[in-house]
Amino acid sequence: MKYKSFLVLLLAFGVLSVVYTKIASKDYPLKPVAFTEIQINDSFWLPRMETNRKVTIPFAFKKSEETGRIANFAKAGGLMSGKFEGLRYNDSDVFKIMEGAAYSLSLQRDKELEEYMDDLIAKVAAAQEEDGYLFTTRTIDPENPAPGAGEERWSNLGSSHELYNVGHMYEAAVAYYQATGKRNFLNVALKNADFIASVFGPGKRRGFPGHQEIEIGLVKLYRVTGDEKYLKLAKFFLDERGPEKHKKMFSDSSPFSIYNQDWYLQAHMPVIEQSNAVGHAVRAAYMYSGMADVAALTGNKAYIKAIDRIWDNVVSKKLYVTGGIGSRHEGEAFGDDYELPNATAYNESCAAIGNVFWNHRLFLLHGDAKYIDVLERTIYNGLLSGISLSGDLFFYPNPLESDGKYKFNQGEATRKPWFDCACCPGNFARFLPSFPGYVYAHTDDTLYVNLFVESKGTVKIGKNSMNVRQQTDYPWDGNVKITIEPEKETEFAVFIRIPGWARNEPVPSDLYSFLDPSKENITLKVNSETLELEMDKGFARIRRRWKKGDIIELALPAPVQKIIANDKVKDNLGKVVLQRGPLVYCFEEADNKGGVLNRSLPDDLEFKVEFKPDLLAGINILKSEPTEELPGLVGIPYYAWSHRGIGEMIVWIPRE
Repeated sequence: MKYKSFLVLLLAFGVLSVVYTKIASKDYPLKPVAFTEIQINDSFWLPRMETNRKVTIPFAFKKSEETGRIANFAKAGGLMSGKFEGLRYNDSDVFKIMEGAAYSLSLQRDKELEEYMDDLIAKVAAAQEEDGYLFTTRTIDPENPAPGAGEERWSNLGSSHELYNVGHMYEAAVAYYQATGKRNFLNVALKNADFIASVFGPGKRRGFPGHQEIEIGLVKLYRVTGDEKYLKLAKFFLDERGPEKHKKMFSDSSPFSIYNQDWYLQAHMPVIEQSNAVGHAVRAAYMYSGMADVAALTGNKAYIKAIDRIWDNVVSKKLYVTGGIGSRHEGEAFGDDYELPNATAYNESCAAIGNVFWNHRLFLLHGDAKYIDVLERTIYNGLLSGISLSGDLFFYPNPLESDGKYKFNQGEATRKPWFDCACCPGNFARFLPSFPGYVYAHTDDTLYVNLFVESKGTVKIGKNSMNVRQQTDYPWDGNVKITIEPEKETEFAVFIRIPGWARNEPVPSDLYSFLDPSKENITLKVNSETLELEMDKGFARIRRRWKKGDIIELALPAPVQKIIANDKVKDNLGKVVLQRGPLVYCFEEADNKGGVLNRSLPDDLEFKVEFKPDLLAGINILKSEPTEELPGLVGIPYYAWSHRGIGEMIVWIPRE
């Protein structure tokens, strides 16, 4: 592989480097098209990305200043005096926001933001100890670190978040290097990673992070440097999990007893033996993502088999209809099989984002559209519900039912501007600017169209660069027009995802099904000529000799459909959910006078679709006609609920 082509590969994975030293012999079979190569220009995602750039990122930095998160770095570096403020994992909140700022700079340079970042990076560099260690709560006051941090370095890995924090720093540092070409942040990250590699590993200190994340960050450092020690260290931390290896890993003095429970940390057995999703859902999703990265780069088939088994368990038994994961408030954890309560659903926003990371990696491994189906269900429903349209209010849990009184959201029944544990705002800050990177993927002779978004971009298939343009009003409409413009006429394949919802398959399992499967036909045309659907792992395959101006037209019928759950989901027996296209709908008191928890939805009740341009940034509502027995019902997309005051809301509504 030549150097130039390797730079393209690095950019596709979010890291552009000029310090590459060794080329990986293995990698994901499919490559994502870099988010910097795709320009979103639709009315759905572009406003959210702009709100993230103009509101969410500045707001999150401001809150980090107000709560002492940023001052902690200055204190640790001797730039100011004072005690550590907040929780032991507050460093990670800042790093996630910095990653989001770096991605935003990659899309649109901003001198003021870049100067702010450089000033903040200087504070982070000052907080780093001489040997590379970076953990502000211990550096500020080594004798009295924050609760759970452990009495000394590495003494309480199950709850300290020492390794978790710096994993997010690695991701942010690589992102900033990609955006600006500056090494100031990357050098801090490499110094820390080199130090950790000198402490942990075979023949050195044993142990693993209680909260997974460093594994993902180490892989990104490996990609940017080519130094295999980072990849090997990521694998080491994964392979260290298992109770027989560390019977007494955590501090007896830890006030957080749950951290000593192996299931909570996914350490109940070695990772290659695991089959079921257990424990803290965010930790789990990050671990499965890290396993996918390591497997792709090392060819470890045992890792792939394990995360495939776990994925089957989640999608068949533990996935909410909104794409959310993690049903229990206790431990922010997965529940038992089919344990999917609605009013008490946890569905942490960070877990939804982690679920996207994991499913995208599985798609890159297997090339199967079913993973993008789950990813799409998550981003349009359980993920977007976690952030307000204004970009400065957030859900931590995302329930599927609310009486307007139950305080499910860290003490409130609505979105909040910030949290003591503020992991979710930073995760939104970094996810939204990177969204374009999920739209396409490619191999040397195939373009994969994964998501439908009004956009234009550049993709390289083999040696041929081409422009790709999408015109669509998705998710409100199922019609998509794709224009292909290769530099020169050439033969290759275009794989277009036919969403599961359009094939009468809500999810790739029997967990959910449509009450009345649609009989409407999907149509696919090239240059106005109708094609038979040649399906391959959920994609319609079109292989031909492409030339400039070729047009693909896809028409996905999007009727209002009713979803029922597997009978084993006891909380949803006799209930139904409305869905249209990729969007799950809910009923909210703001649209339905008298409340919604006492309402029902008979099987023969029909709904019409009506676009409301001035309601909730423009949405399709679902509206039933009133009858003598029943008043009319109005449904809105689930992601848009809780913007008009506190009131009742329901997703799964009784059929009678």
